[in-house]
Amino acid sequence: MALLLLLCFSLITVSTIRGLQIGVYWGQCRSEGSLIDTCATGNYHIVNIAFLNSFHTARNGPLNLVGHCDPTTGDCTKLSQEIKSCQALGIKVSLSIGGGAGSYTLNSTHNGDATNDALYLWNNFLGGESSSRPLGDAVLDGIDFVAAWGIHHQSIEISLPKQCPFPDANLQPALNTGVFDCVWVMFYNNPSCDYSHGSLDNLMVSWNKWTQINAGQVFLDLPAAPEVATSGYIPPDLIRNRVFPELKRNSKFGGVVLWSREYDKGYSSIINQKVCGSAWSDSASDMAMFPMGSKSGGGQGFRTCRGTCVL
Repeated sequence: MALLLLLCFSLITVSTIRGLQIGVYWGQCRSEGSLIDTCATGNYHIVNIAFLNSFHTARNGPLNLVGHCDPTTGDCTKLSQEIKSCQALGIKVSLSIGGGAGSYTLNSTHNGDATNDALYLWNNFLGGESSSRPLGDAVLDGIDFVAAWGIHHQSIEISLPKQCPFPDANLQPALNTGVFDCVWVMFYNNPSCDYSHGSLDNLMVSWNKWTQINAGQVFLDLPAAPEVATSGYIPPDLIRNRVFPELKRNSKFGGVVLWSREYDKGYSSIINQKVCGSAWSDSASDMAMFPMGSKSGGGQGFRTCRGTCVL
C-alpha cells in the first residue's frame, strides 16, 4: 500500500508520452560527455540521471555521477542550468535511484514511510522546496526507481520497467493496480525472452504477454552496445527494420530505453525515425557554442533538430 501511495503522490507530475520515445541513462562515465551533449544530439526524449545510490536506508546517500560532479561539495548544483536547457528542448529529465551497486527500500506496510519518501523526493528533486537540493533549483520531470530485481518507476509517467520473464511474482500485484502509465521491460540478459541467434521468436512471445498488462504503454529496455549484455543485444538496423514494424502493431508500444549514453555510439541515431540526419552533428563539440545575439542578452546556446536553447 505504501508503495502505491508513493506512486500516486508522484502522479501529479505525469504527462502522457505519445509516439515513439527514446530514453537513455546518463551519469556513469565522464567520457560520455555532459548532459548538454546528450540532449544536443536530438536523439532522446527522456534522459535518466544515474544514480542516487542509496535511498531510505540508514540515510539518504549522495548522488553518484561518476566524473561529472562532486555532490559532497555542492558541485552538482551546476547541472541545474543543463537540466533546464534540456527541458527547454522538450526533453524530460528524471533521477534514477539505486543502480547496480545501489540500495534502497520502499516499505509496503507503513503508509507514513511512503509519505516521507515521497516528500523527500518532492522537496529535493521535484517541485517542492529544500535548502539542500543536490541538483539546484531545476525541477526534474520524474523519479526512476532501480532495484537489483528490475523495478523502475519514472514519474514522467507512472512507469515500471521490468525484466522480461512473465509473469513476475513480486511485481504482478502492483502491475494489476493499473497505476502505471508505462512499463519498461528489460529484454536482455534474459535468454528465455531475448533476441538470440537471429530469432525474434522469444522476444515476441514475451512482448505479446507484456502488452496485456494493465498499463498504458510498454517500452523495450535495451543495451546500446554488445558489450553491455551477455545476451539480447539487437543490432540497430534490425530494431528499425524488423522489430519496430512488429511492435507498432500494438498501440501500447511506447519506445525504447537504452543503457547507456556511454555506450550509445550511434545506436540511437539509427533507430530514431526522426533523427536529424546530416543537418546536425551527434557531437556537441562539433556543433560549437554560438552567440545568441542581443535579443537573448548576448548569451550563448546550442542548436539541435529540436530547436535552439539559450544557456
